[in-house]
Amino acid sequence: MDTLILEKAQSWVNGNYDAATKKAVQQMIDNNPNELMESFYKNLEFGTGGLRGIMGVGTNRMNKYTVGMATQGFANYLKKTYPNQIIQVAIAHDSRNNSRFFAETTAQVFAANGIKVFLFEDLRPTPELSFAIRNLQCNAGVVCTASHNPKEYNGYKAYWNDGGQLVPPHDKNVIKEVEAIHSIDDVQWSGGNNNITLIGAEMDQKYLNMVQSLSVYPEVIQQQKDLCIVYTPIHGSGIKLVPAALAQFGFTNVHIVQEQATPDGNFPTVAYPNPEESETMRLGLEKAKAINADILLGTDPDADRVGVGVKNHKGEWVLMNGNQTAVLAFAYLIEARKRKGIARPNDMVITTIVTTEMINEVARQNNVACYNVLTGFKWIAELIKEKEGSENYVIGGEESFGLMIGNQIRDKDAISAVALLCEMAAYEKQQGKTLFDKLIELYMQYGFYYESLISITKKGMNGQKEIAAMMEAYRLNPPKVINNSKVVQLLDYELRKGTNLITGEVWKIQLPKSNVLQFITEDGSKISARPSGTEPKIKFYFSVHTQLSNQHEFDQKLEELKQKIGGIITSMQLE
Repeated sequence: MDTLILEKAQSWVNGNYDAATKKAVQQMIDNNPNELMESFYKNLEFGTGGLRGIMGVGTNRMNKYTVGMATQGFANYLKKTYPNQIIQVAIAHDSRNNSRFFAETTAQVFAANGIKVFLFEDLRPTPELSFAIRNLQCNAGVVCTASHNPKEYNGYKAYWNDGGQLVPPHDKNVIKEVEAIHSIDDVQWSGGNNNITLIGAEMDQKYLNMVQSLSVYPEVIQQQKDLCIVYTPIHGSGIKLVPAALAQFGFTNVHIVQEQATPDGNFPTVAYPNPEESETMRLGLEKAKAINADILLGTDPDADRVGVGVKNHKGEWVLMNGNQTAVLAFAYLIEARKRKGIARPNDMVITTIVTTEMINEVARQNNVACYNVLTGFKWIAELIKEKEGSENYVIGGEESFGLMIGNQIRDKDAISAVALLCEMAAYEKQQGKTLFDKLIELYMQYGFYYESLISITKKGMNGQKEIAAMMEAYRLNPPKVINNSKVVQLLDYELRKGTNLITGEVWKIQLPKSNVLQFITEDGSKISARPSGTEPKIKFYFSVHTQLSNQHEFDQKLEELKQKIGGIITSMQLE
């Protein structure tokens, strides 16, 4: 056993930790060296998005002490940034095990530091936390969630005064302050209960009113109010607001998947509480089929991601991927605002560098400005702030099942997405079509774009090293040919450099540094490699496209695009 690891563990046994923690550490020292090593070999990193990790005792685990130390560092930064001012923060949490405990711990540490805390009385969706920060004019916020990770995980997402997650310079500066907290004895744990105010129903209603204001065609909903909707919160916080949002929009025929309706951090009906996973949406699909629904929707534990099921052109139920959902939502808002006469000349939309290029094409053909930012809604939020006053933000989104509609929140929001997707389904039903019919029409109009994603997981101490080595190999020796097509462009977002591999032309990428590589081939395929910021994974994104002249060609063209992605995966030896 590494002596440094043992020393760190021993300091927990001898320090000012609670008895249960000390006992658990001692048991690992005596009986479980592997678990001891994983729990103490490093400190759980406070990254640019906050904390995320497996729950348990140890420096590399989510527990009272790692959360308390992170909060003390965040509090210190807030006090330096806002000297001699009243500082306010909002705090929320989802349905995960210990989320309430971590939220209360966070509230108590902030409050003990003289900071005024608005703590939600019970679990709430992450987007409502973003909304509350703006509505209450808070300086910062925290939500305790690990989003869609497995049940063993929890996390701590840090927000700034605009309701978006931390971006430069605040992210790095908060990290420095957190890293300066070397002991739990540096943390002010208690003594500020008078600084904590519970919030709940009043904020819910303000948020729901905001969501309702996003509706473009309320009159269509009135005519299609019996649209048959199936919704599953997947044991998460969406149950608090999604049914209420749909009711406020005017929908009257909403069916909840009861087996997944109760918030439960053990997520008993699923392996992963992620609406991207078909198995996670299985119970919803079964219910949708049984009652012949028009649309199925599912949200993850903190209700910022949305999964969508619809009937395809053959009448079969299918789950749409995040790119398809985003294309439908972007096209609807751009086209519907035009039809309604509420589009503005300075409207803009925002997507990310690994999301479908089809969004750029939709925006281009409709003369709407479209910006591409790094992965993560904090970058969308940052660009909105930068463009405020000169351009009118309409919608942002990315391939990972996230949408952010309207400018009153600054993080992805599955509540407003569910409501608007149902409005979209109602609008198409009024025309005698499904959302899938509309998707095929969009492919015919803007080009048939198809995307896929594979993730390679590398766990444990060596996982990050292996992922770093893969990225370095691609950076030093980029492939010259992928799937029999020349690589004509290399985009390196870490070096902020684009290179035309045919002419040798080099240009600067005008985005912050990020460890992403993109290969553009002669036939227009785009392959992106990106280590995950929240999980021990490296992700590969594939995007291909063709033309679709009529709907009867759809199946054949789809198969061709799938085979093309299969060829790319084989040629890059990623299987």
